[in-house]
Order: sequence, then structure tokens, then C-alpha cells
Amino acid sequence: MSRIIIFGGHGRIALLLAPLLVARGDEVTAIIRNPAHTTEVEETGATAVVADIEQLDAPALADLIGGHDAVVWSAGAGGGDPQRTYAVDRDAAIRTMEAAEIADVRRYLMVSWLGSTADHGVPEGDGFFAYADAKWAADEHLRGTELEGTVLAPGTLTLDSPTGRIQLDPSGRGAVSRADVAAVIAATLQAPSTIGRTIRFGNGNGKAGEPIEVALAR
Repeated sequence: MSRIIIFGGHGRIALLLAPLLVARGDEVTAIIRNPAHTTEVEETGATAVVADIEQLDAPALADLIGGHDAVVWSAGAGGGDPQRTYAVDRDAAIRTMEAAEIADVRRYLMVSWLGSTADHGVPEGDGFFAYADAKWAADEHLRGTELEGTVLAPGTLTLDSPTGRIQLDPSGRGAVSRADVAAVIAATLQAPSTIGRTIRFGNGNGKAGEPIEVALAR
């Protein structure tokens, strides 16, 4: 049994992840901003905690993280306002890494995106630039910490049914179901071989995909 804290606990991926973790015996804390989401989140088996991660400093976040075995960052501003995108996807994410170090919680999973690279190619005038820039900065910060970090970088998210299969380093948009992303997170938490890695993946087509556990073991 592990104790997992998920930031962005009301997100679509988190709502699919929590039941997977609870079903295998883990204790899950889901951090949410809106108290109106408490019931829906707790129906997954997680314990909902209301906290504004944009406002909390690292010591306050450490109080939330302390006592857990792993952190999953699945929060995001949802696009739109560039200022808020930087505040959540970059700054708040980095503060949770600092908080994890304060709380001595070493395992940290960052849910990023397939195109998060230094040369992501999104022009500054594009509405997606702030997200691309913020995610890259957060990913890079994690790589520079002493945490046992993994960056999970799925392609375009879909609402398709889970397949249980992924393709590493897919070409193109790398479409992948949110349910399979949740399954990858759950499997990664139990796979020490993923520590220190950036894992880019999509569902693949036909023989291009392989079982999640097999893919992660490579």
C-alpha cells in the first residue's frame, strides 16, 4: 500500500487514476480547488482536500505532501490566460517539487505532453505558447532536482476506451486515451525503472502498441 497525493484531483485523468490506485489498495489524496467537486472526487475512493495551489507557498504545500509516498502532478490552468498558465503549469508545479523536497517525499510524477521539448516549435504569438513554455520549464526543473522524478509525456488526449497498450516515442500527434494515461501513471508508480526518465507515448495502431508494463520496462 502506498499513499499517493494527486494535484489536479478533479481533472479527467485524475478521476480515472484514483479508482485504479484505490482498487489496488493505495490511499489517495486528491487536491482540488473547488469545494463543489468534493463529492465527485470522493466517489472515486480518494480523499478530497480543498487547497488553492496558486496561493500556497512551498512550506504550506509541504504540509499537504508530508506523509505521502509519491506526488502526481496532473494539475493545469486549462489554457486561456497566459498569466494563469504560467502561475499554475510552471510556478505552482515547481513549488510542489520544492515542497516534496522539504517534506522528504522523493517520488514525483509529472504529467506533461508529447511536445514538451526545448525546441517545441510553438511560436510566441500562438495561444498555445504559454502552455508549451510553462510545461517545458516545469519538466526541466524536475530533471534538475534530487527527486526520483519521471516525466510522462502523452500525445493528444482522447476520450476513447482504454486499450492497455501504448507506443513509445510515437510520430505525429500520438493520440492516446485518458484512461490509458491513467493506467500508465498507475504502472509508473510501481516501476522503479522509470525513475529519471522522460516517457513519451501514444496508443499506437495495431502492432505498433505493446502492453503498458512491457513498454515501461523498456
